[in-house]
Amino acid sequence: MAVELRDERKAGRLLAVEGGEPVGSIAYFVLAAEPHALVAVHTVVEPGNEGRGIAGDLVKGFYGIAAAEGVPVVPLCPYAAAWAAKHPDQAPVAPLDLVEAAKAELDADPSRW
Repeated sequence: MAVELRDERKAGRLLAVEGGEPVGSIAYFVLAAEPHALVAVHTVVEPGNEGRGIAGDLVKGFYGIAAAEGVPVVPLCPYAAAWAAKHPDQAPVAPLDLVEAAKAELDADPSRW
């Protein structure tokens, strides 16, 4: 069965769904300041689903969503940052000022994660 990605923007998550059940997710927010960016803060794969490439599919899909919207990704999530470092052709580096703005926004409102 194929894993489907569902962007639940209002809830701040990108879900990986298989057979109607969530098997993983990325918690994220949209940077309030312009230029906007998608900020990945946490990647989770549900127990029993590890080792299937779900986390990588989530991050790849997350970068695809950002590219389609014409905005950068700020990978504050350690997994997303590691994936981006391994796939520079698919994961452009966000400008440092956006990274700092994302960190400040998260520090100001930790409930974003």
